[in-house]
Amino acid sequence: MAEFTVSLSSDKANSAWGENTKLSFSENGAVIHLPIGDNSDSGALERTIQQVARKLDGLNIPEVALTGKWTKEQQWAFALSFTRARNPSTIKWADNDDKQWLEQNYAALLFTRQLVNDTPEDLSPETLAQRAAVWLSELGKEHVSYTMTVGEELKDAGWTGIYNVGRGSERPPVMLELDYNPTGDPDAPVEAVLVGKGITFDSGGYSIKSSEGMLDMKCDMGGAATVTGALGLAISQGISKRLKLILCCAENLISGHAYKLGDVLTYKNGVTVEVVNTDAEGRLVLADGLMAATETGAPLIIDAATLTGAAVVALGSDYHAVFSMDDNARSQMLAAASAENERFWPLPIEPFHAERCPSAFADTANSRPMKGGGGGGASNAAGFLSRFVNPEGKGWVHLDLAAAYHGGATAEMPVGATAKGIRSIARMLQDFK
Repeated sequence: MAEFTVSLSSDKANSAWGENTKLSFSENGAVIHLPIGDNSDSGALERTIQQVARKLDGLNIPEVALTGKWTKEQQWAFALSFTRARNPSTIKWADNDDKQWLEQNYAALLFTRQLVNDTPEDLSPETLAQRAAVWLSELGKEHVSYTMTVGEELKDAGWTGIYNVGRGSERPPVMLELDYNPTGDPDAPVEAVLVGKGITFDSGGYSIKSSEGMLDMKCDMGGAATVTGALGLAISQGISKRLKLILCCAENLISGHAYKLGDVLTYKNGVTVEVVNTDAEGRLVLADGLMAATETGAPLIIDAATLTGAAVVALGSDYHAVFSMDDNARSQMLAAASAENERFWPLPIEPFHAERCPSAFADTANSRPMKGGGGGGASNAAGFLSRFVNPEGKGWVHLDLAAAYHGGATAEMPVGATAKGIRSIARMLQDFK
């Protein structure tokens, strides 16, 4: 069978294919016709490639070869949109100097997407932690070590958020702590910590979601998958810094042993939290991860989570929200995203946001007792998290991953996980000063 090729052209397609069509076919395969003139900026070109890639993906072609002149970003745009969730086709990259970069990034993308797209039955908290640890160990080999704290061990260790959110499930919650230390020095300083929300299924608990709202909640471990994919990408790129990964993994289910509204949780740092919404569970598990990250003394902490619907309302599904009280860390995160051609956007967080979820029974509540947490819900969630890092928030970046998952296919993206953000976080790990 002849190889199916995909090439780019700045020429208009023959009118037989339709007026101003972006796709035509030759005897060897397909031709993508890029816009010219006023619409020829790189963003418009890449969107055209993505739109055509979606159409080609619908043909169920088992393998395509990109031929002719493609830039690195054009090939990446094609891959983002052509790689469907189920039985993705194989891509053969154009013959140029970008092959190694593309292979490294694509491997991280495939791992991240597969992890998020897997069914919640197949991906228990322990399975999520194990798969992340095994993949990173394969990449980092002897430089990777890890521990997993499981079930009742979490309670004994004082990790109250992960324990309480996950105790309603028969499958126990887990904290994964992974150390990547290529220096060979066991006393080398930790230069950055990644923290990921790993809720493998979110029913909402007793604040139960609607059936429609629950359908895509296998994606609620998208933060854990994204930071794992980013660390794996950084390792494959040869990063020489000592880095740590903390995944906060649990199933948020209802049972006779589940946590309840009105419960008050006491965290390791002494902060007490009244549970006013069991569906605001992500911030409860991240609090443990952020405290563990802070204990390392690392100058950079990045947490990532599919945390709030408010971030999606603010930014849609095209951008990830960036929160930081550290101007330097925020600007470097946004610069890394810009350099990697990924869409990140800053949203506000100030010290007063930590007080926006008041409680008469504890230092704070985990939300406000109203739908979606009320106005400013994403900033208020970030403010809650700020209680569990250093008081000034120096070196801390919180990412609310509004663009991590698409519940339905669009003109440019397939249904399911996107893996957007792995490139930017990997660059941030490398470049942060």
